[in-house]
Amino acid sequence: MKKIHVEKTTSRGIVAAPVYLYKDIDLTPDQNKIEPEQIEPEKQRFQRSKDKVIEELRELAVENEIFGAHLEIAEDFTLVEGVLGKISERNNAEEAVSKTIGELEAIFSAIDDAYMKERAADICDIGKRYLAKLKGVTLPDLGNIDREVVVVAKDLFPSDTVKLNPEYVRGIITEEGGVTSHVSILANNMRIPILVGVKGIMSELAENKDLYICMDAGAGEIVIDPTEEELNIYQEKKVQYEESVRQIETLREKEPVTKDGKRIRLCVNAGNPEDVKNALPMKIDGVGLFRSELVYMEKDHFPTEEEQFEIYKEAVKLSPEELTIRTLDIGGDKGLPYFKFEEEDNPFLGWRAIRICLEKRDMFKAQIRAILRASTFGNVRIMFPMIVSLEELRQAKEIVEECKKELRQEEKAFDEQIETGMMIETPASVLLAEEFAKEADFFSIGTNDLTQYLLAVDRGNKKIAAMYDFFHPAVLRAVETIIKAGHKEGIMVGMCGEMAGDPKAVPLLLKMGLDEFSVSAANLDYTRKIILEN
Repeated sequence: MKKIHVEKTTSRGIVAAPVYLYKDIDLTPDQNKIEPEQIEPEKQRFQRSKDKVIEELRELAVENEIFGAHLEIAEDFTLVEGVLGKISERNNAEEAVSKTIGELEAIFSAIDDAYMKERAADICDIGKRYLAKLKGVTLPDLGNIDREVVVVAKDLFPSDTVKLNPEYVRGIITEEGGVTSHVSILANNMRIPILVGVKGIMSELAENKDLYICMDAGAGEIVIDPTEEELNIYQEKKVQYEESVRQIETLREKEPVTKDGKRIRLCVNAGNPEDVKNALPMKIDGVGLFRSELVYMEKDHFPTEEEQFEIYKEAVKLSPEELTIRTLDIGGDKGLPYFKFEEEDNPFLGWRAIRICLEKRDMFKAQIRAILRASTFGNVRIMFPMIVSLEELRQAKEIVEECKKELRQEEKAFDEQIETGMMIETPASVLLAEEFAKEADFFSIGTNDLTQYLLAVDRGNKKIAAMYDFFHPAVLRAVETIIKAGHKEGIMVGMCGEMAGDPKAVPLLLKMGLDEFSVSAANLDYTRKIILEN
C-alpha cells in the first residue's frame, strides 16, 4: 500500500476501483526534409487531413460545446498558415504540424493565467488529431471501457475524456494537466472525480497495473494497492459522500443568507458564455468576473467592437441578475499571439491591464462601446483592473463617458445608469481604498495578484510557492481594510479571486462583511452551504 497526497484540486468524490492504465500511441513525426517538388503534394495532404479533423469536430460539437472551441482552433488562420508556411520551408506535413502546434502551445503555456495555460492542452489535442490523420493511425478509444475502473494516464485530452462512460469510469488520475483544463471541466460535468498533476503516478503503476486504487478527490488523497481494511473505509466514505452531495444540491433552492439574515450575492467567474450557461443550474446571482481577455486571446486579431458585442450580449442574456465585465487585462504575463510586447525585466510590474488600455485608446474604446451596447440586454457592470491611482480611474471613466456620447449621437442604445467599478489588487489600491470608494460604484478584490504583491511572492515560482498564502495576516488585514472602506462610502464589495472559494476563508470573509462571492462553478454549491451555515 502506498499513499499519495495532491495539494490542488477543485474536484470532489470518493472512489475505490481497479486501475486502467492508459498509454497514448507515439505520434512523433519523421524529421526528414522534403524535396521542392514535394511541397505542393504535402500541402494537399495536410489539407485533406484538416478536412477530416474538422468533420469529426463538427460532429463532436453537436454533442458538446467544448468542441466548438476546438473547431475554431482547427480552422484558425494562424495554425493553418503556420503549417503551410513550414511545409514551404521543406518540412513534411507531420513535422510542420508538430512545430506549429509546439509554437502555439509555448505561447499559451507562458501566460501566467491558469485558464490560458490549459488552453495549451486544447491546442495539443488538435495537433494529435492532425498527426493521427496524417499517419493513418486510429487513436485509442476509451469509450470501449466496460468495467468499473479508475483511469490513470500521463495526460488526457478533451477528445479522450468525452468518450468516457461514467457508469464504468469511476475516477481519473493524470500526471499532467491543471484544475482549470477542459479535461477537468468535462470530468466534473460528468460527475467523474479527477485528480491532475499527480507527478510520478505512471511509474508507480508501470510494473503492476492490475491493482486497486482508492482516491478522495476533495482531500487530494490516493491509496495505491489498499489493504482490505483501507478498502472498506473508502467504500463507507463513498456512501457518506454521495449522500452529502444529494443534501448539498437540495440547498440550491435556498437563497444564500447568513444566520444573522444577510443576503450574500453568489456569482460565478466565467471566461465565455458557455461558462455562464453551465453554472445556471446552481442558481447563481450572476457573473462577478467575466474575463474579457479570453475574448482577445482566443482570436487571431484584436476583436472588433461588433465581435465583442455579440459575445457580451450572449453572456448578459444568460446571466440572471449581473454580468461584471473586467476590461482587457493583458500585458506582461498575459500575451496575445498576434501582438508583440516589448520584453520587460519584471512583467508583473510592467505595461499591463489598464495601463495598456489608457494608451491604446482606440482598442479600449472598441471594448467599452461593445460593453455599453450589450448593457441594453441586462444588468452589465464595467470593472477596471490594476488601478493604482485616482488619475487612472478618472481617465478610464472619462473614456466611458466619451463612448456614451458617441453612442447617443449614433442613436445606439445603452444603459445610462451602468455602473463602473474597479479591482482592488495592488497595495496602492488598498492604501487608497477610501478615496477610491468615493469615485467607484463597487469594488471587487482580486486576491490572486493582491497576495502576490503584498507578500512579494511570485505565485508562479515553485521554490517559494509555500509562501503564497491567502491567510497571511497582511492579506487578511488588507481585505478587511478594503471592505470597511467600501462600506463607509456605501458601495458593494465583492471578491473574485481564488480566496473567495476557499472553504476555510469563506467564514472569515463573511465576518469581515464581504457582500459578494464570485467563484468557479465547481465551488458554487459548497460556498452556498458554508454561507448558510455561518
